[in-house]
Amino acid sequence: MKKLMIITSYFPPEIGAASNRIFHLAEGLKTDYDVSVVTPLPNYPTGKIFDDYKGKFKSKTRENGITINRLWIYASVSRNKFLRLIAMLSYSFSLLWFFIWNKIPEKVIVQSPPLLVSFTCMFFLRSRKRQLILNVSDLWPSAGLELGALKEGFAYSMLKKLEAFNYKKANLILGQSNEILAHIKTITTTPKLFLYRNFPEIKFPQLTESTSSNGKIKLVYAGLLGVAQGIYKLCNEIDYKTIEFHIYGSGAEETAIKELIASRSDLPLYFHGRVDRTELHQALLNYDLTIIPLLNRIYGSVPSKIFEYAKLGLPMLYFGGGEGEDVIEENALGWVATEGDYEYLNTILRSISKADLNYGLKSAIQTTARLHFDFEKQLASLKQVL
Repeated sequence: MKKLMIITSYFPPEIGAASNRIFHLAEGLKTDYDVSVVTPLPNYPTGKIFDDYKGKFKSKTRENGITINRLWIYASVSRNKFLRLIAMLSYSFSLLWFFIWNKIPEKVIVQSPPLLVSFTCMFFLRSRKRQLILNVSDLWPSAGLELGALKEGFAYSMLKKLEAFNYKKANLILGQSNEILAHIKTITTTPKLFLYRNFPEIKFPQLTESTSSNGKIKLVYAGLLGVAQGIYKLCNEIDYKTIEFHIYGSGAEETAIKELIASRSDLPLYFHGRVDRTELHQALLNYDLTIIPLLNRIYGSVPSKIFEYAKLGLPMLYFGGGEGEDVIEENALGWVATEGDYEYLNTILRSISKADLNYGLKSAIQTTARLHFDFEKQLASLKQVL
């Protein structure tokens, strides 16, 4: 059986969309390839090495038919740019050491971003005999500029050069959105391009009618409570007349949200913390509507939550702009509010009734997911171009 290596910065037991996406890719490819994964010792999102791996310099295990090599990293989620650079450099150095002492297969999938890590792989593994597949999930550094994490200048210019180098050295590029693929075409036409959406591999649950004793719509958000999502601002701006708002997750804004709830007992606002994915999916079935917000539009971004919630049959209110709006509208998955326009968001919320969020709508959304968001069909198409 031919060998294939996946190099990523995120992998279970870490949580999050990036980790789940690469895990399912590895699981899907292992029937056709002898798959190995190279990843840091698990540390996300806490920024600390998980207890089971503390004190280790590296780890090699065989799990469900996949060889997993976990390498040393200086773990940090600090907002200090210097510390975050050290974290990325540490993993890059670990990768270089791994490349020196291990035989690398002729077929390698590299996750990007982080740009510096993917550049390390594309630079040191480039070879006419090797096929390099770049899996692009976000457009850095431009996404960093839109988020305010980066500013134009020397560093940004250097990152743009790394980005261009990575694209040009790839034989095949997997992009999670049409916007990503369109952007890459403006830089190079050399590699083959393949639209690889973030379809989750989860079971379709049996749908039920959700109820609320006070007749209000049960609105839910589940995910990272970071600056990009703007959940704290949403809590302050949203109109609670027709809704009760439930929040699941963790992140930088968690404390601020808890403090708001404690100070405003009059608001039907509830925080449930972070729960594991299986438990979360079960909990989400009890809600009428979910909101998917981004504080600012990020070019190339299509939240994987869209496809995950579609399989759960959960109607969506999208509040993030960009290609995500197209996916929601073209597939009749719910409603769209212009990003950043809270007045319009509240107008949309007031226009939605409990009757709109019925079993028929949920069933139609789930049917759409079966037809158009099928992980196995997409994987089969990917195998044909690998």
